[in-house]
Amino acid sequence: MAEKFTEFAEIPQQFIKEGTQFVNRCTKPSKEEYIQLCRAVAVGFVVMGFIGYFVKLIHIPINNILVGGA
Repeated sequence: MAEKFTEFAEIPQQFIKEGTQFVNRCTKPSKEEYIQLCRAVAVGFVVMGFIGYFVKLIHIPINNILVGGA
């Protein structure tokens, strides 16, 4: 019974230890890294926007043909 309690108490301690190690390893990005990240996110938004636009552009006429414009 005491062994199970020890195991149960050890899990949060290990989580806190690993969490603090992770936070200590993290660094603030430099200005160049931040700008590069913003550009990558912007390109992703634009690409996904164009994909959605073209899917919708193709879907509307096909839907009208199938439904019959009713």
